[in-house]
Amino acid sequence: MTRIKRGVSLYSYQHEYAHGSFTLKDAIAAAARTGALGIETLGEQMIPGFPFPGQSDLPDSFYARWKELMDTYGTTPTVHDMFLDTKRYKGRLLNLDEMVESLHRDIRHTAKMGAQGIRVIVNTPPEVVEAAAPYAREHGVWMGVEVHSPYSFDDDWIKRHLEVAERVGSDVVGCVPDMGIFVHRLPRVVVDRALRDGADPDLAAQIVETYNTHGDTQALFERLEADGADPVTLGLARNGVHMIAQPVDCLRSHAELIKHIHAKFYEMYPVEGFDYWHEYSIPYHEIVPLLEEIGFDGYLSSEYEGNRHIEDAETVDSVTQVAAHQGMLAALLADLAGKEG
Repeated sequence: MTRIKRGVSLYSYQHEYAHGSFTLKDAIAAAARTGALGIETLGEQMIPGFPFPGQSDLPDSFYARWKELMDTYGTTPTVHDMFLDTKRYKGRLLNLDEMVESLHRDIRHTAKMGAQGIRVIVNTPPEVVEAAAPYAREHGVWMGVEVHSPYSFDDDWIKRHLEVAERVGSDVVGCVPDMGIFVHRLPRVVVDRALRDGADPDLAAQIVETYNTHGDTQALFERLEADGADPVTLGLARNGVHMIAQPVDCLRSHAELIKHIHAKFYEMYPVEGFDYWHEYSIPYHEIVPLLEEIGFDGYLSSEYEGNRHIEDAETVDSVTQVAAHQGMLAALLADLAGKEG
């Protein structure tokens, strides 16, 4: 039986939360209704009063209320997504001690929520994670750098983070791969938005073709820039450089360090012959079996990012999109169980 579990990052409901139609409780309830019982949170985005570093931690009453919510919906806190506000002070960046203090705040918060770990945002210097490792271990919390495009496992910055894990132990430091490193087709919602905003249709088709055939998107961007392409078309070409399509098999080499999965998605859509929807850009039918094969036993945490690309043209319905994504994950996991049987 698979040990892979399903969860949702509440980031998926950011549109509804930002527009006031969802509270924190509503977001948890929506996730739970899909059968995804692992809840990933963002302190700065959805927890009113989340403290700046140096300020007092949230009151015990918040954590008591949080536990009530988890009990009510039968959910489990999984991961806290931390951010590092390096530009908090005018005229200078945070120094090392201040960054470590900020991460200590996140560690305390994660432990008090009862979550297992922290998604370390990729701009966090590896030395900050290493300095905070003893504090994290003391609080029973792991830290995992997010491997997020345009970064991949091949980048020196990510390698430095993974070297920290080798030095301090993979029980406390690892990684959180974002499935956005496996965008094998340029998301339609991104392309359609660019076209609505006035991108050149012929050049947009060329950008899509170059990306989807794994062509040289950097060279195309530079040529379009030199030719004076309009800003919207150039922005689409830049997206083609920022997004990456790593081979799914790259997860295999880092299996022991993978703590959690950001199951990024842009667009769920119905496919003839299937009783569940598919994601347009990211090959989850390859990802899920491979994760099972390498023994991953954490959460696939849905993270919907299509909302920002459609809000100009239609009503955003993150609830339906997340439910469809969870339906796909449930089907793929059930298929694994069927093969085992």
